[in-house]
Amino acid sequence: MIRKAAVSGSFYSNNRSKLIKEVEEYLSTSVKSIDGDIKAIISPHAGYIYSGRIAGEAYKEIVGEQYDYVVVFAPCHRGRFQGASIFRGEAYETPIGLIKLDINTIDELINSSNLINFYPEAHKEEHSLEVQLPFLQLSIKNFTLIPVLLGSFNQEELKEIATIFKNFFQNKRVLFVASTDLSHFYQQQKAKELDNAAIDDISTLNYNKFYNDIISGKTEACGAGAVFIILYLANLNNWNSCKVMKYADSSDSSGDKSSVVGYLSAVIYQKDISDLNLSEKETLHNIAMESIKAAIYNKTFDLKYNRTNLLKEIKGAFVTIKKKGELRGCIGYIQGLKPLDITVKEMALAAAFEDPRFMPVTKDELPQIEIEISVLSPLKKIEDINQIIPGKHGILIKKGYRSGLLLPQVATEYNWDRVTFLSQTCIKAGLSPKSWEERNTEIYIFTAQIF
Repeated sequence: MIRKAAVSGSFYSNNRSKLIKEVEEYLSTSVKSIDGDIKAIISPHAGYIYSGRIAGEAYKEIVGEQYDYVVVFAPCHRGRFQGASIFRGEAYETPIGLIKLDINTIDELINSSNLINFYPEAHKEEHSLEVQLPFLQLSIKNFTLIPVLLGSFNQEELKEIATIFKNFFQNKRVLFVASTDLSHFYQQQKAKELDNAAIDDISTLNYNKFYNDIISGKTEACGAGAVFIILYLANLNNWNSCKVMKYADSSDSSGDKSSVVGYLSAVIYQKDISDLNLSEKETLHNIAMESIKAAIYNKTFDLKYNRTNLLKEIKGAFVTIKKKGELRGCIGYIQGLKPLDITVKEMALAAAFEDPRFMPVTKDELPQIEIEISVLSPLKKIEDINQIIPGKHGILIKKGYRSGLLLPQVATEYNWDRVTFLSQTCIKAGLSPKSWEERNTEIYIFTAQIF
C-alpha cells in the first residue's frame, strides 16, 4: 500500500520540476550555522507560500547528512483517536518520488503499546506530515520514513510514546521531526505574545513548561503533542542545545495583520563537549587512578573534587592504561550513558581489571602505569570515506552483529593512512580488511579530546 500525495497542487506544487526548484531555493537561503550533531527539527506545515522559507531555515542544516530513519510526528486534523497512528504501508509518495517505509519496524512499534496503532482514515488526507517530505527528500538521501500522526493524548501518554521511540531507535542514526504551526487567527501583536512563550519553552528544551503553557492557554501550537515528544526526547537523550532558526507569521505573505498564523522552525542538536580545562582534566586523571588504587587496596573510593558542569555532562569516553609505553588495558563507552566523571571512574576500573586481553593490574604495577583518557564526540554516520581525517577522527565500523572501534590516536601512533585505518578497524571488528567497501557496512566517525 502506497500513501499517495494528498495536498500537492494546493499546499505545494504538483509539478515535480517546479517543486524541486522551489524547495531547493528555500534550502539555499543562507549558510549552515549549527555546530553539532543534529537530532531533531521542528518545522511548520502551512502551504509553502506561507511557511516554506521558515521550514527551509531548519532543513538546510541537514543537507548532505546521513540518517538511517526519519521519524515524523505530526498532528492529525482529520480523525479522532487516542495516542499515535503509524501508516502501515510500503511508501509515502510526493511528486519528487517514493519514500520507503519499513513495515517490520512499524509492526514492532505498533505491537509495543496500546497507544500506537494504524488508523488508515487519519492518514488519507492529512497535510501536516506530508508537507515535510519534499524538504526531507531534497536534504538527505536513502532514509527510511516512520510517519506518525498524533490524536488525543495526555502528558503521560506522550511521555510513554517518546520513551518507546527512544528505546527502539537508540542504536540507530535517527532524525526526529515535529510538525507544528503556532497560534492561529489572532491580531499580530497578540499572536506574538502567544508565540513568544512557545519560542522560550522550545529554545530552552523545557518540555514541562511547554505542556503547562499549552494547557493554560499561555501559548498555542496545533502540533503541541509532536513538539512535546521532541522536547521530552531531548531530555531523555541529554541533547543539550536548541536553536530557533526563524519565526514569522502569515502576514508576511498575505499582508493581513488582523488575523495571522504563527510559524517557527528550530533545530535540536548535541553540541560537542566544550574543552575541558586543565583542572578538569587533572580531576578526571585523579578519578581514574584513585578508583584503581581503591579497588586494589579494597578501600572505599572517597576522592573529593569540584564536580563542574562539564564533568556532569553525558559523554562517551575511553580509559587507556599503558605500562612502559605498552598497552595494558583499554575499555570505554562509545556513546554517552552516564555523566563523564562516573564514566571515567567505571571505565578505569574496567580497563584495569576486566579487559579480557590482559591479567588484572596488580599493586606492584601501580607505579609503572600511565592513564590516557579519551572523551568522545557523538558518532556521525558517513557515506564518503574522504570525510575521514586520520589523526583527527576515530572510526566505528558495524556490519551485522559485528562492530569494531579504533580511537583517533591509533592512526597517529602507527602512521596509518585512511584506507589502512579503515582496514584495521574492520579487523578489530572481526571482519575482512576490505569489509568497509561492502554495501551493508556502516561507517561512523567521531573526534576525541585526548589527555
